[in-house]
Amino acid sequence: MVQTIAAEQLTLYDLEQKFQLQRVYDRSFLAEWQNVVPDLAIGEQERLARVRQHYLHLGSRPMLEGMVKMVVVSPLLDLAGFFDAPFYSTSEASMNLTARDGKVTVRGKMDVLVLLDQLWVLVIESKRAEFSLKVGIPQVLAYMMAAPQGSSPIYGMVTNGSNFTFLKLVMASMPQYGQSDVFDIERGDDLAMVLQILKQLGQRVGGFH
Repeated sequence: MVQTIAAEQLTLYDLEQKFQLQRVYDRSFLAEWQNVVPDLAIGEQERLARVRQHYLHLGSRPMLEGMVKMVVVSPLLDLAGFFDAPFYSTSEASMNLTARDGKVTVRGKMDVLVLLDQLWVLVIESKRAEFSLKVGIPQVLAYMMAAPQGSSPIYGMVTNGSNFTFLKLVMASMPQYGQSDVFDIERGDDLAMVLQILKQLGQRVGGFH
């Protein structure tokens, strides 16, 4: 009998035990967000300052997923060029991931943004402990694993508007992933780093097509 797991109930343990997903800690595996360049233009820095200001103003109350996307994520994707060709985005993606032995299937429909099938962005609600990044990471990894397979890495970002982390997935004989540090919108130049990484990933993903 096939066991079915809802995507929102998925854990990293499930992915490791049932889908043989392995985490890679070697920093060389995560070269995409090491030494990010180029520096941001003055106009980009000013817009990021407004994004932070808007988040701090509105973040005094719980921010639902839609507000997080409008206030934080959409401006970041716009600045990174993801609303222009060759990129496209979609949401409400359905997913069906089956283990190699056919005994376990993960199904779900999650509000995500998919850019060229190689960059996935998951937005979760802010200011809610049960919707921390740790909850979103296994969900977006499952969607990345279920994406059309190729030889190129697949990337993901999980955010609740306040914190951000990036993921890289390589589907080899055994699927492997790496995770960046967690960036905080209220800490120093972290938001600028997030935009720089998005731009760098956009150059890599856009170059694959």
